[in-house]
Amino acid sequence: MKQKNQVSRILAMAAVLGFGLLVALQVQARTGTPEQIAERLKPSGELCLQGMDCGGVAAAPVAAGPKSGDQVYNSVCMACHNTGAAGAPKKGDVAAWASRLAQGMDSMYANSIKGIRGMPARGGNPNLSDAEVKAAVDYLVEASR
Repeated sequence: MKQKNQVSRILAMAAVLGFGLLVALQVQARTGTPEQIAERLKPSGELCLQGMDCGGVAAAPVAAGPKSGDQVYNSVCMACHNTGAAGAPKKGDVAAWASRLAQGMDSMYANSIKGIRGMPARGGNPNLSDAEVKAAVDYLVEASR
């Protein structure tokens, strides 16, 4: 009788293992192999910034030489100074610039380089040189006198 119970237990365990294997095969058939799953989950693109190794793809060349004031303004400053975002005085708003101009250009250069109130240092682009920031300030001030 003891052997019959043992055989019954072994057959029951084999049935459970067989059922588990059948379920696992069904799940894999629905989801695919690990390679297929990885292929479905991979990113649709990659971010490649200037100066980065982009997996054999040539990154955009870094511009040689300093940027002009209008180039800096149009790539960095205009986001706030065209809209007044974060309290930035708008380009061309003579009244808004009058009190700033009264403080002198050295003060405006320093504030632009170091940041002031809602404006981050260098307008948020740490790669700009002091000369490029000053050129952007000159460009903005000329349009706001």
